[in-house]
Amino acid sequence: MEILKKKISYAVSQALNNYLLKYGRHVESVPEIYRDLSRFSGTVPYESPAGAETLWHSVMFPPGEMAELRPKLTRIYASLKMGGGSEVARHLDVERIDFGEFGNSRPFRIRIINRYNDNFDHYYVKSADASRIYGLELEHILSPTRINYLVNGNTLVEEHIAGLPGDVFLRDWLHRDEINEVRIAKEFVKFNERCFIRLLGDMRAVNYVVDITPDFEEVQYRVRPIDFDQQSHEGRKKMYMAQFFSDNQPMVEMIDNLLNEATIEQYRKEERTLVARRCTVAGRRLGALLDVMISDELSPMENIEQLRDELAEHHQSRAFNACTTMGGVVRAHIDLLLDGLY
Repeated sequence: MEILKKKISYAVSQALNNYLLKYGRHVESVPEIYRDLSRFSGTVPYESPAGAETLWHSVMFPPGEMAELRPKLTRIYASLKMGGGSEVARHLDVERIDFGEFGNSRPFRIRIINRYNDNFDHYYVKSADASRIYGLELEHILSPTRINYLVNGNTLVEEHIAGLPGDVFLRDWLHRDEINEVRIAKEFVKFNERCFIRLLGDMRAVNYVVDITPDFEEVQYRVRPIDFDQQSHEGRKKMYMAQFFSDNQPMVEMIDNLLNEATIEQYRKEERTLVARRCTVAGRRLGALLDVMISDELSPMENIEQLRDELAEHHQSRAFNACTTMGGVVRAHIDLLLDGLY
């Protein structure tokens, strides 16, 4: 299964911008820098530390332009991580800027280094797109982990989400002896359910990471999305179910071999219950977000009608009949799946 048409970018509406201001996501101190970064003068293919080819290119700027960019980029990092303040950022520097000419976001990856101890970190600069922002905010509210991002004008800044890329995990780690296959199968079922509840699409293996955390007796796994471009945009229901992407097939086969239907349904209900509790805690914020989302254009009408009809058939429900926007479909879907749980 694949996306047939490239998604267009949707502007941030005034209502969404007001929401971002209220909840501290719109920060004026973040420079609108995306267009400035796009004026690089040259590129060099970036290879991984192991020498493998990647989809990234390291970009270069004339010395004068780089001198202007450097303090802006360190100031953005300080705003993202420390709430601002130039004093605490004086020992930070920009070691490398990479550009990814892929997907809808065409991101820049900024590598920040601490000059005192050579420790480094990354963050991403992308063109602000309403779909992606709704995806980030829904992840922040409904997922087990928080999301750190800031917006100003045409610029969206995202914190790096750590973990093994899904394609690397499936290729190199899935069948290692030390992997607890039952636990990772359980987590993928729950991840699939989280994405379906809030209608986050395109969860191919390259669009999520696997976070592996040693515990006192066993190892815990958490699958986290890293790409939010396809938040409630596509019309096909299967686009919101990671199980139907061909590169996730090894994981699906493992689930089929290890988990029976009753156990799968147990894990799905567990996840719905956890999401419902987060809805209860953040009910006012979620309601404010969905109110804005319902009024925004996020997808062509044919996609809205197709998804509305497919979900109505899937759930055998008339809850979607009145939906005329993707925001309306998302709200109806969350209410339907979490009915009685919060």
